[in-house]
Amino acid sequence: MLFESQLGGFARTGKWFGFEHANIKPDVVMLAKAMGNGMPIGALWASQQVASVFKPGDHGSTYSGTALATAAARATMQLMIDMNAPAVVQQKSDELTAKLRTIGGVVDVRGRGLLLAAELKREFDAKKVASQLLELGLVVNGVTSHALRLAPPFNVSSEEIDEAVAIMKQVL
Repeated sequence: MLFESQLGGFARTGKWFGFEHANIKPDVVMLAKAMGNGMPIGALWASQQVASVFKPGDHGSTYSGTALATAAARATMQLMIDMNAPAVVQQKSDELTAKLRTIGGVVDVRGRGLLLAAELKREFDAKKVASQLLELGLVVNGVTSHALRLAPPFNVSSEEIDEAVAIMKQVL
């Protein structure tokens, strides 16, 4: 079983990796994005069984082995460990979820950690709402006809959450 953990990895969902919520042990995990905090780096974890079929050179990439990106990834991961990123994300998620539920046009909030969707009342078109929110300075994605994806950074402050919710209340 292969898991792509670029978006759901590195504590984004409130656990180190999204697959942990299902108590699954994958054979292969692909990692990138948050791993290097903006630096171009990726990684592939493989079980011993899967890795045993690799020969030298089989699993290289265009972003492999650069010293700067590797140093950035190491520093990023150490900082995330030191701050207990999953716990921080879960606390911020609880706060954001509760505040999203106070918005009249939101009928449900789902997701994990800081990868959330706000389900809108049927009278709202999510793509149009996302465009209106962007004009007011809030970046969200209309991921279905009636759902907005919110994926704020781990260091989002309570004040920024309040500001985002206030902007959403203007539109909804």
